[in-house]
Amino acid sequence: MGLMSKILGGSQSRSVEDYSELNLEDVSTGSAEAAMQVHIAEVGSQADAIDIKDAVYDGDIVIADITRLRTEDSTVEHIVDELRQVAEEVDGDIVRKGEDQMIITPTGVHISREKLGQKL
Repeated sequence: MGLMSKILGGSQSRSVEDYSELNLEDVSTGSAEAAMQVHIAEVGSQADAIDIKDAVYDGDIVIADITRLRTEDSTVEHIVDELRQVAEEVDGDIVRKGEDQMIITPTGVHISREKLGQKL
């Protein structure tokens, strides 16, 4: 007996009529109720870091794609240092995930260094 039959009961077959279509218009998608947003950013230059800093100062979380910064020049170090300083100033957190992402959080948000379901 499969998981769905255990949940739905019995082994009778299901038809299209057994399911309901969900209308997304019935769901509130307004972000005005949210106290915080998660932004996705691509960092390719110093100007991109300014937008990230503004978002973190505004209390939002930023997941930054730093793939284009894999060079060994001082610009990369400068941008990473700026973002680290912002996280420290707002008492947030910053981590680098692999070689291509950074997560920067605002005040009161800590990033766990453990993967869910695993102890490191």
